[in-house]
Amino acid sequence: MAEHGSIIVGGHEVRQGTTDHFELPIGRLVTGTDMALPVRVVHGAEPGPTAWLNAAIHGDEVGGVEVITRVLRDLDPMAMRGTVLAVPVVNVWGFVGGDRFLPDRRDLNRSFPGSPSGSLAAQIAHLFMTEVVGRSVVGIDLHTASDHRSNLPQIRADLDDPETRRLAEAFSAPVMVHARNRAGTLRQAATRRGATVLLYEAGEALRFDETAIATGVDGVRRVLAAIEMIDGPTAADDPSAESRATGWVRAGRSGILHLSVDLGDRVEHRQVLGTIDDAFGNAVAAVRASRGGMVIGVTRSPLVNRGDAVAHLAEIT
Repeated sequence: MAEHGSIIVGGHEVRQGTTDHFELPIGRLVTGTDMALPVRVVHGAEPGPTAWLNAAIHGDEVGGVEVITRVLRDLDPMAMRGTVLAVPVVNVWGFVGGDRFLPDRRDLNRSFPGSPSGSLAAQIAHLFMTEVVGRSVVGIDLHTASDHRSNLPQIRADLDDPETRRLAEAFSAPVMVHARNRAGTLRQAATRRGATVLLYEAGEALRFDETAIATGVDGVRRVLAAIEMIDGPTAADDPSAESRATGWVRAGRSGILHLSVDLGDRVEHRQVLGTIDDAFGNAVAAVRASRGGMVIGVTRSPLVNRGDAVAHLAEIT
């Protein structure tokens, strides 16, 4: 629980009942220009838990930045219990260049918990773990799809953990997926530190998707209400569907893809999801569902090579 008084984050003191923003230095560009993590702290007037919000661990995943902006816009520290630590852009280098990775091509979300003397990715991860995760009991890590794909709004989390499941249900995305922790991810490192972590996936890289953003904003607010930081609803009218198994349908031939399904559609096993045509419009292959379930991800590229991921299907329990 956050103490009832001022807190100090990265050497910056934030008084109770106030909002402050500052930067945590993380290095310099080759030109000598300083680079830093932007941080906003909303420190409630009353004691309560500390939760963090972060986005753009992958620099081209911009949708979560807007989610955080809108959530913070409506947080009143005088009416709040506890503290929100918000880092809208974690991979500053990638965000500036519209690139998923860091300059050395490392994936920041495979570099946690990091090291103070390792690679650039390791140093950023270590700083984030020390100054943000280490102070928090709950975290929401905001992502979008990559590689010209789009994701249905979804929560990925350990649904076998009772508290994680409770918060996933409070978020109330269209679907919640039981997902294992991958080595080197923020979710794995933070969970090992004792935090409850939700990973939100929605929309596509380098694009603002209003449905994905609005769903994210509403979900974050419900989670904050569920841990009693703010007043408000703790569940949506429509509960999340649940999935414990997902898989990508892949192109069997190279060509021009014409999908006939979209995000959120329910499909049956072996249902035709679309066709692959040649350059003259002749159908050369059908794309069929490898399982029954819900479409939670699709490619937005009409050009596919054999083996490319086309549609992500989630079996619904």
